[in-house]
Amino acid sequence: MRFRPLLALVLAFCLTFIAAPSSVSASGERGNARFADVVNTGKANDCPTISAGSQGSLSIDGALTDICMHPTEVYVKIAKSKRAKADFVPAKIISPRNNTTVEQVYGDVSGSTFKEQGGIDFQLITVLSPNGEEFPFVFSAKQMAVDFKGKSIAPGTQASGTTYTPSYRTGDFLDPKSRAKDTGVEYAQGLVALGGDDEELAKENIKRDLDGSGVITLSIDNVDSDTQEFAGSFEAIQPSDNDLGSKDPVDVKIIGELYGRKA
Repeated sequence: MRFRPLLALVLAFCLTFIAAPSSVSASGERGNARFADVVNTGKANDCPTISAGSQGSLSIDGALTDICMHPTEVYVKIAKSKRAKADFVPAKIISPRNNTTVEQVYGDVSGSTFKEQGGIDFQLITVLSPNGEEFPFVFSAKQMAVDFKGKSIAPGTQASGTTYTPSYRTGDFLDPKSRAKDTGVEYAQGLVALGGDDEELAKENIKRDLDGSGVITLSIDNVDSDTQEFAGSFEAIQPSDNDLGSKDPVDVKIIGELYGRKA
């Protein structure tokens, strides 16, 4: 009989936890998804989502994490004809099919500026332009530094800044003539292939790591104060691959979905 008060106390304690409301973040729900429901569906390429119309706000003091950017539209800046001026035209992502998202990006906030520190912060993508030309590029959030121009994030907030775009190829990449930057092979068939002072042949033979920089704007549409999450869209302009210096890059515009949360 003397154990009844103790059992009643334990039961009440358990019922309190069962009945207590809890806020589950979108990233938490995504992490609990079953493999069988996701594999080969393309869902893993999607960013988490929060309820449309969420009008809260959150302080950005400290850090942001789980930033996800999923490209939904890609444009390349090319001229439609020799006499036409180069302009952005829509392109189709052809590779990879379901692995284009930059995600789990995190970093610190200093003042009102977010600076990226790590995560799955780049993806190699190839798109097909209307004229049939393929353009590989590195979709990158590396060294992303964007200014929110304030201490909080709310619907309508925009943050603009820059990103670093690494070389699409590594220094050990061999082209069809077995030329590479780090292997010491700078010509294909003896000295004749160097072509004397031919600039085009020199560009093909002498490989260089040419990185680049991009610009990016994050636009916040929804904020959930309870789960400390935000969602919206992004627009970035970055250079395409330059094939280790053998060709001139073009500008690539990437537009897509954005998600993140406060660390």
